[in-house]
Amino acid sequence: MRRGGGPAPPASFPEFLAHSRAAGLPPSILLCILLWLALSAYWSWAARSKSEARSSEGVLSRQFHMLLVSAAQLLVFLPVPGLRMRFLPVAPWGGIAGVGLCLAGLAFCVAARRELGRNWSGEVTTKVGHTLVTGGPYALVRHPIYTGVFGLYIGTAVASGELHALVGVVLAAIAYARKVPMEEKVLAAEFGDAWTDYRARTKAIIPFAF
Repeated sequence: MRRGGGPAPPASFPEFLAHSRAAGLPPSILLCILLWLALSAYWSWAARSKSEARSSEGVLSRQFHMLLVSAAQLLVFLPVPGLRMRFLPVAPWGGIAGVGLCLAGLAFCVAARRELGRNWSGEVTTKVGHTLVTGGPYALVRHPIYTGVFGLYIGTAVASGELHALVGVVLAAIAYARKVPMEEKVLAAEFGDAWTDYRARTKAIIPFAF
């Protein structure tokens, strides 16, 4: 103990890991956090090439979406008191599977963002010179960025195994269930028959399923 009664800070990396585990943040969760941070850093870098928007989502709608996903991200990470019951047993495979899902989700997000290029926007919008992208990950699903993001959410929840993380996944699902129809309405108006044909041959988020 330090003078003043507080616990001494960890003096080594193993002690840091032990403190983190005791706080409800095992090494697998720390790795998932690093992968989320890597996605955020890539998004910030890639956003430099955004083109001019021709129409966009309302400010209140966008803020509501950000509120939902921000709360979801906090819930998948933070060991919230009262929500620490486990929905998965404590086992090494949980951490390994969770980090693996996060890695796959990150890779899918990056591949989709690169395929989308200057057509990307975080808002429901179309761009000047907007084209309908159907190659790469978009040949599998219509919203592959969301597929990758859900890989990160689900992977983090599996690594955690606790109820608060599962609640975060559900909250994220609500946020994107609201946003996807809004985006598809804009795309249908923009691309007409081309969008109808593309929609008929692809799933929205889960390849071959949904």
